[in-house]
Amino acid sequence: MLERELIVSNKLGLHARATAKLVQTLSGFAANATLVAKGREVNAKSIMGVMLLAAGQGTPVTVRVDGADEAQALAAVVELFERNFDEA
Repeated sequence: MLERELIVSNKLGLHARATAKLVQTLSGFAANATLVAKGREVNAKSIMGVMLLAAGQGTPVTVRVDGADEAQALAAVVELFERNFDEA
């Protein structure tokens, strides 16, 4: 299992479009993925689960991945966060 803490830095936080990009990114990997924020832990491959976190800008989020391609999955998530979910 790998994990990394990231900060939600895009202006609107993990809103619907950003959440959909996250779920879509992770759907290509076999590894299980979990997001932890604000005392909640959710399946990172579930749009509804991620939306329930209500993680706004500046929220620290821990990403945990576990499985055969966990390193690649984590790298893809880190890249997505670093690109601010492709938002301006």
